[in-house]
Amino acid sequence: MSKQSFSQKKNSYLLLFGLGISTLGDFIYLVAINILVLKLTGSAAAVAGLWIIGPIASMLTKFWSGSMIDRLNIRRIMIGTDIIRAILVAIIPFFSSIWLIYVCLFCLSISKAFFEPAAITYITNVVPENGRKRFNSFRSLITSSAFFIGPAISGALLLITTVHISIWINAFSFVVSAIMLYFLPNVNTDADATGDRFSLKILRSDWKEVFKFSQNNLFIVKVYFLAQFFMIVALGMDAQEVVFTQKVLNLSETDYGLLISLTGVGSILGAATVSFVAEKLSIRAMMSSGYFLVSVGYLVYAFSFSFWTVAFGFMVLGFFNSFSGTGFMTFYQNNVPVKMMGRISSIYGIFQSLLQVIFILLIGFTGDIIPVRYSIIAASTLLLVLSIWQIKLVLTPSKSGYFEEEPELQSTS
Repeated sequence: MSKQSFSQKKNSYLLLFGLGISTLGDFIYLVAINILVLKLTGSAAAVAGLWIIGPIASMLTKFWSGSMIDRLNIRRIMIGTDIIRAILVAIIPFFSSIWLIYVCLFCLSISKAFFEPAAITYITNVVPENGRKRFNSFRSLITSSAFFIGPAISGALLLITTVHISIWINAFSFVVSAIMLYFLPNVNTDADATGDRFSLKILRSDWKEVFKFSQNNLFIVKVYFLAQFFMIVALGMDAQEVVFTQKVLNLSETDYGLLISLTGVGSILGAATVSFVAEKLSIRAMMSSGYFLVSVGYLVYAFSFSFWTVAFGFMVLGFFNSFSGTGFMTFYQNNVPVKMMGRISSIYGIFQSLLQVIFILLIGFTGDIIPVRYSIIAASTLLLVLSIWQIKLVLTPSKSGYFEEEPELQSTS
């Protein structure tokens, strides 16, 4: 193995570990913050407010954050936002006012609005094109494992300690992530060398550049927004899971907890499968099979009348979610110019957050007007339509160039 190849693999593993440990902390914290707010206020509405803060902060931040990400040192942005998030999370348990907690969570969401686009850009720079599909598959495996293990750890901690410990563990995970990033190399885009100062003129110019890119690359934009809209509809359905399983199917809270665990198991198995076969499956095959079979899983769930049919649907959608996610992320990294990836990720993210808020409210609103099952069936049918549309785009023969992959090179020592 050459020194360059060894260095690239070492950087990939450090990056995976850093991102993975903070993701695990996030899932531990997710359970804890909901319990903390519920204990503090006794209000379900106050807990629901937690889910609206993130998208609102994203919409207020992402229209300008991408311009800064593409002009500043990406690694320093990631380290800085990790440290800021560690401090903000660490001080939450000391507040007794729900409004102070909301302020902290709003600032956390702003930091996340910087971190996530910066992370996508950094990964694209550090991981060579022929290794991105494998890297994304391993990241999917880590995220799926964290989704399953994190809440379990949080539950165990709540039995033997306090909710504050779970929250501080997340703060510590951000510190570990920052340390891992410190040992990774700096990467620079073309914009770093310009020395342009951030201004309203530059912001307008960047928006024009993103729209110009979008006009010239309509195929990439269509694939991107179909993927994001698919995810948004799925999230809207997920927000009604408790209502559907308990009010429509009359399942117990224990049954619902088991269903979530089975979904986690399906996600881990799917992510593990993708990580093993990543080099043998094309991006097209991952996206086509992934989106279609996830929609099938949701359809099974929508038409279910028993615990086991719901469980089967959840396992299917959990398993194939990793296929669609890995395929799409690799497609995005391979086709979006890295020098403007921060701006594109952020500006597109504004519309994504807006749609997310609208759709979650829409699903909840229609659930009070028409039976929940009909809402879920309509949403799952929409997912099926979106998946077929995505497959049609992905398999268009004239667009095969967007899915070309560099073969993984065999390095010699």
